Amino acid sequence: MPNPYSNLHSLDRILVIIPVLNEQATIASVIQSLKSYGLKHIRVVDNGSTDSSIERAIAAGAQIAIEPVRGYGRACWRGLQDIPPEIDWICFCDGDGSDDLSQLPQMFSHRDNFDLILGNRRATKNGRATMTFAQNFGNQLATFLIGLGWGHWYQDLGPLRLIRRSALEAMQMQDRGFGWTVEMQARAIECHLRTCEIPVGYRRRQGGRSKISGTLSGTIKAGTVILSTLGYLYWRRLGLERNAVLVWLSALLLLLGTILIIPYGDFREVGTVPKFWLGTSIMSLGFICSWGLSAVRGIWFWGIAILTRLLLLPMYPGDDIWRYLWEGYIQTLGLSPYHFAPNAAELNPYATEWRSLINHPDVSAIYPPIAQFGFHTLASISPSVILFKTAFILADLGICWLLCRKFGRQKTTLYAWNPLIIYSIAGGGHYDSWFILPLVAAWLIFENGDKTLRWISSALLIGISVAIKWISLPILSFVVWRSFRQVGIKLAIVVLLCGFLPLVASGVPFCQAGECPLIPTGSTFVSHGRSAELIPYLVQQIWYPSRWQNWLYLFPLGLAGIWLLWRAKTFQRFAEWYFFALLILSPIIHAWYFTWLTPFAVANQNLGVRFVSVSAFIYFALQHRIALGNYDWLLTDRERLLLWLPFLLGWLLTVHNQRGELKGRTSHLKKSGSLVAPYF
Repeated sequence: MPNPYSNLHSLDRILVIIPVLNEQATIASVIQSLKSYGLKHIRVVDNGSTDSSIERAIAAGAQIAIEPVRGYGRACWRGLQDIPPEIDWICFCDGDGSDDLSQLPQMFSHRDNFDLILGNRRATKNGRATMTFAQNFGNQLATFLIGLGWGHWYQDLGPLRLIRRSALEAMQMQDRGFGWTVEMQARAIECHLRTCEIPVGYRRRQGGRSKISGTLSGTIKAGTVILSTLGYLYWRRLGLERNAVLVWLSALLLLLGTILIIPYGDFREVGTVPKFWLGTSIMSLGFICSWGLSAVRGIWFWGIAILTRLLLLPMYPGDDIWRYLWEGYIQTLGLSPYHFAPNAAELNPYATEWRSLINHPDVSAIYPPIAQFGFHTLASISPSVILFKTAFILADLGICWLLCRKFGRQKTTLYAWNPLIIYSIAGGGHYDSWFILPLVAAWLIFENGDKTLRWISSALLIGISVAIKWISLPILSFVVWRSFRQVGIKLAIVVLLCGFLPLVASGVPFCQAGECPLIPTGSTFVSHGRSAELIPYLVQQIWYPSRWQNWLYLFPLGLAGIWLLWRAKTFQRFAEWYFFALLILSPIIHAWYFTWLTPFAVANQNLGVRFVSVSAFIYFALQHRIALGNYDWLLTDRERLLLWLPFLLGWLLTVHNQRGELKGRTSHLKKSGSLVAPYF
């Protein structure tokens, strides 16, 4: 074997690139170790460190490059810029001290015969033992998939690697994240490079914290990126571009799933729900594919958003819609839905063929006055399911348009291509889009509108939302509180009056003899109805009498609202956390209730909302059991876990990531002397 030290000047043609993020404890020793093997060109790429990594790297004699945008591949790519012409080889290694650099001489000795020389950690006993379970599993899975797709069976995706400069340039690397190493190895096969793997040792990181294997969210993120990168590379190998493939795949699965569920909306029929689940599962796969999109053309975005909704117009609706039709219909007769329950004897002369389909027929109207105005207007034209659904879909598409204007099409797919949204509004025929539309408009005006008009306009819009669905009311308190804090008591009073104006104006016509029974608080549906709740169910296991007292949860919800008023500085943050608190505390939960939170999740692409948009379909197990003759309207423990656990885990991961980003920004601002107060 040739001795790499017989021609030391050849090492002058090697550039070492070390991506670094908070490695102050190890970076100097790594640089010194590299120098001990005769390497002179060492470039440390700082990827947003908030410690003294840069200073210690400079003191150790390394060149410094800065890449402020996070991403392993992005840091590697930055290190490849402005390379001196005499450099022929690039060596990549980590800055955390985990790479055993003692095998570098052996790697250098293979330069005459190979283009890519990889350090194989899994070829040594201590390497396999040191790697975490997630690292071992992920490496085996990725190399296995490369073998299946490309026919070359690597053993490891290790960070220690040496590659000929000309070969790396020929690869035209595209990945800027965790997929950098897997792309390099797959592209090496496609470019017919001569590759070999050298057994190398591996140590536990000598300092700092792993950005990938050290956290659950990092491991999930890295695994997702690596798998999606392999999928993209394989499709590109077939002549297709990743984003185009994902768009086509998302569109195909969403449309296919939508078409499959059309005949299965009447859950009273035995066997309907499992077939419905098959279609929603396919829709969910299409939705999940959309998470990897980098861009969406308008024709695709709107085509899928509109077509999936139109396809579900003829689908048999949920039973709520019969109440909408009935309440609108009796208003055309001059009767008040707040004074007569659907089964009231006084309404028998006006019975329709679908009157028996109304849920909770002994309960009078629970929907606020502007919602009743909408039902009345539509019923005046025709008490038609198709007409009502069309009105809900138009409001739904209006929400898509508003979110697109603010966040762009790619982010808005979280709402527009969401299977739970699509089914709930267009298939199930739930009217919730009516109250969400003015609420989203109020949000965008409040945070981006004209300073003079934003208070009044947003208050009026929230007032309209409240007069369509009561649950928007606490959000009005946020606008009132902020107007008081920022301007004064006079504006706060005006904002409060504007917020209640739509409710008062629309409610007056339904008041008779000084009585305004707008909420049937005495009904069992309101007082102790349960189905899929979370915290009330847990409390019930400890204190069973709470099972019959829904009003108890107004107190913790009120406390949560007060805390949010104090902590939240933005409309979006207040609304997002308010709906989260409402959903986990509410004794009455239905699958479509999670649609209330979805528009506000577009801003931060909340993982909890993504996950529950899929898991919420477990709720329809209730309908399945009823069709089988089991009228116990409560999810089992396992079903409840399947519904709620993805939501909570995804929410916690999102909060963890946000806090990590905020901490990094805060540390950077402290160092720069321009720290501003962080906000919740």
